This record gives sequence, structure tokens and C-alpha cells, in this order.
Amino acid sequence: MSEGSKLSESHGHKTLRLALWVLSSIAMSAIPTLSTISAGASGSTNILRILVTNDDGVMAPGINAAVQALRALPHSSVVVVAPLTNESGTGGRTTSGKLVVSRSHTASVYPAIAVHGDPADTIRWAITDHGVTHRPDLVVSGINFGQNIGPSVDGSGTVGAARAAASVGVPAIAVSQGIDNGQGPNFAEGASLLVRWVQARGPALIDHTFSVHSSVSLNVPTCPGGVHGPILEPVATSANGVNILQVNCNSTATTFRDDVQAFVNGYAVISPLGRASK
Repeated sequence: MSEGSKLSESHGHKTLRLALWVLSSIAMSAIPTLSTISAGASGSTNILRILVTNDDGVMAPGINAAVQALRALPHSSVVVVAPLTNESGTGGRTTSGKLVVSRSHTASVYPAIAVHGDPADTIRWAITDHGVTHRPDLVVSGINFGQNIGPSVDGSGTVGAARAAASVGVPAIAVSQGIDNGQGPNFAEGASLLVRWVQARGPALIDHTFSVHSSVSLNVPTCPGGVHGPILEPVATSANGVNILQVNCNSTATTFRDDVQAFVNGYAVISPLGRASK
């Protein structure tokens, strides 16, 4: 395939990109934002209840960064239910039989429940089996150590847990921080973009008007001078010929056909969560 052909977009891609842009515009226009919500007479009914999980394990630095950032949001409650150990690459796999859990904490000593199983098991225990007192308004899965883009998405436990939440009717966002150009992940940047996403959708999440079908996966490159975006792109069906660990942080490109192309050009990219391919 020629370079020109690689960069061209089919009519189907254009249609999907337009649909994603419309959905983003509608969501971002939601007012008020979370920061303007008043507790008022209804008290706890105006609290955004967030369940945080991951696939790197309860003590991983990524989930710690997410929890610390989300805790700072006004009128929110954060509960952590995560795998006891690193369960990366398990996709949407679940454990049969009764789940074993234990009390634990994050790296910043925030209380947590550790599930002795897979990432998707955390959703089963917390939501399906009513392990937590209140059903969450949102599930945050991550922040993952490394990007989950293109064909790698289905094998991601981070994405698998988010998909498990969406499958039982709870909106979810999977967040992954890139390990690019030999650098360690800058979880602070991923946490900042996560908070922006939650703030813009807080009221809709609280009153349950945010569609579970709008659940997404956010991938953030690690660039010394910061990233572009976020932008909306579909998940690539192939990453052939692309080194997803090599990011051009100085790229001037502005048009892309999928998440892989956007990510390697230094853009934080949001994609539909979707379902695992069979």
C-alpha cells in the first residue's frame, strides 16, 4: 500500500469520525460542571460516586495517581476495588466460583479492597455481588502502565474491567499512560486529563443521563513538553508497520484515521470502549 493510500480515509472512517465529534461536542457542552454542583438540601444525592480499579494491582503507581487526583474533585466519593497483584494482559477474563477479597490500600495508603482475581472480577465483586455499599455512577479503570491502543485493546485488563462495568450498566473510562521513547509513564498528565473528562460529565453521571454506550478508553502519550488533544478517534484494527512505543512529540500532523496514528503523533486520544472482538 502506498503512503498516500495509508493516509487516506474511507467514507466509513469519515462517518465514524463525524459521529464521534458530535457526541464529544454534546458531552462537553454539559453545564453545570462538577465543580459548580451544590450539595443543597438533597445532600448525598449530589455526590458523584466513583469506583476505581485497574489491572496493574492495587499498589501500582498508576491507580494511586488516579485516586489522588479524583479525591480532589468536589462533591465526589472514591472507592477503590482492585486486583491484589498485577493482572495485566488478562482482558475480560473472570474467575469462577466465590471471590476472595482482603483489605488493602493504595501506595498513598488510601483504603482499598484487594480482589484475589482478575480485573473484571473487581467489577463482579463490587457491583454484581454488591460488595460496595453504593452502586457507582462511574468506574475508572487505570491509570495503566503503558498504552492500550489498536489491536492490543482486547487483551488489556484495564479495558476489560471498564467493559465489565459497562456491561452491567455503569459508565466507565479506561485510562492508559504511554511508555514512549524509552521514558517512564507520566501518570500526572493522564490523571489531569482524566479529571477534566470527569468534571465535564459529572452532572450527567450523577443524574444518570450519561449513556453507558458513551464509555471510553483514554490513551495519553508521555511527551516531555506535554501532549496535544485529547481528540476522538476510532480504535485501529491493525498497527502493522507502526512502532507504538515510538512517539513523535513534535509532530505537526492534525488529521488521523485511528487511535494508533493519533497516539504516535503525540495526541492524547479518546476511543469508544466497545466490546471485545470474538
